Amino acid sequence: MPAITFNNLSKTFGDNTVIKSFSADIADGEFLVLLGPSGCGKSTLLRMIAGLSDITSGELKFNDEVANLWEPKQRGVAFVFQSYALYPHMTVRENIAFPLIMNAFRKWYHLPIVNAIMRRRLMRQPDIAEKTLRIARQLELEALLDRRPSSLSGGQRQRVALARALVREPQLYLLDEPLSNLDAKLRTQMRSEISALHHKVGKTFVYVTHDQVEAMTMASRIIIMDKGVVQQVDTPDNVYDNPANTFVAKFIGSPPMNLIPASMRADGLKLMGQIPVVHSGGVPTRREVTFGIRPEKLALMPEGAGRIPAQVAVIERLGAETVIGCRLAAQKEQSQELLIEQDFVFVRVSGNPRMQIGEMCSLDYRDEDVLWFNADSGERLFPKQK
Repeated sequence: MPAITFNNLSKTFGDNTVIKSFSADIADGEFLVLLGPSGCGKSTLLRMIAGLSDITSGELKFNDEVANLWEPKQRGVAFVFQSYALYPHMTVRENIAFPLIMNAFRKWYHLPIVNAIMRRRLMRQPDIAEKTLRIARQLELEALLDRRPSSLSGGQRQRVALARALVREPQLYLLDEPLSNLDAKLRTQMRSEISALHHKVGKTFVYVTHDQVEAMTMASRIIIMDKGVVQQVDTPDNVYDNPANTFVAKFIGSPPMNLIPASMRADGLKLMGQIPVVHSGGVPTRREVTFGIRPEKLALMPEGAGRIPAQVAVIERLGAETVIGCRLAAQKEQSQELLIEQDFVFVRVSGNPRMQIGEMCSLDYRDEDVLWFNADSGERLFPKQK
């Protein structure tokens, strides 16, 4: 199974650069997720791995061999498309077995009458029949083998598409948003099935999605992209706890990290230690920063008990937990180290706090739970990335 290396990979369509100098490594047997908003270049990158799109510049390596010019069949990959791409005139059995049949096909088999005869003959071959049945059982499709795709549900069609990819026993699995057409319940089920499948086959999976829940629950590592640029490459836990910039902080998490425009007084900056104090004519000045904290790290307290005065504006009761949206009151006291501009934040608490919209409250936090970002570039200032 190949380890994959991207070395300054880029892709341009005319004057439009879709991927800008992409560099990363995918280890053998890893479940890597390419995550980002629509149009960030993740599906284009997947197609370049498969050999379906040319590489404009840079190198793509399989086990240290440059694979830029390899044909798709040389790469040993299986591709699961977002649209399933099942053949409507074939049964489930024929759809699953199709890659095996194509591997055994000869040029003259494509003649009109010969084609149908040879396909039926190949379907009856013991090795093809056995592999097809084994994969169908693995994905609970055995009872559907003689049905056509039009009579299947979305989840069943997705399992057929996966089975067709698995039956070839490739070195590398590429999945391009395979769950985007399913409803919420089926997505949850299929996430578990794909994760279990990865553990069972032990091969490399590269999975494209714009859904951060899929990425967080399935990946061993995540590559987060935006506008063709890699924002962070890390494990799900580190991406959540230690985002590299405000884009990652906002993209990961539901609700996302609270990012509050703020001013830090010079003595407050000095208190933080790692952030340099800005001086103007020898007099310490304020520095514009972004204060970042996850909703579950904020403590919801009675009015006046916490450091940040607020008012309840939105309440979302979710059973085991409640998400409360609070509107912050501007802080203008000169004694405050942190001056928070008026903004809106979310707090996640367990159970039901029995609060009402419009009720005054306050918020508090531990200093060690706060992340500080550059207000202009969005890059994290403190604590530094590990």
